[in-house]
Amino acid sequence: MQADELIPITFNKILHSKAYTIIILGNDEKRFAIYAGSNVGKLIQTYMSAHHFQRPMTLDLFNSVLSGLDVKPLQIVIEDVRDTIYFARLFLEQQIGEMRQIIEIDARPSDCITLALINKVPVYCKREIFEKAVPIEI
Repeated sequence: MQADELIPITFNKILHSKAYTIIILGNDEKRFAIYAGSNVGKLIQTYMSAHHFQRPMTLDLFNSVLSGLDVKPLQIVIEDVRDTIYFARLFLEQQIGEMRQIIEIDARPSDCITLALINKVPVYCKREIFEKAVPIEI
């Protein structure tokens, strides 16, 4: 993937109801929505408020495993949209001695965005997907 194919985007806002969560992403040019389950919105809001759970959540476990393996989240890329369903890739970096390894994993955008917010890693969208995304006004 070429760097000029990627557009930096940021998390803008989250809206949620009992039925679903709307994650608003974008930049100064355009904002678009990704829909997820209602529990995702609550989880993101909890992490953003720096509230700590009594027991580790799945994302905490995942972060602990990454840390234990000396693997760092590098970036998130929203790479496709089909029938209003977005697809994302999680890029991880592992340094073993002189060797730097990049690991690419298929993941739900909602999980990726939550992981990006927690770990303060950049989120990108492929240019063609950004152009296809339906703009949303908030």
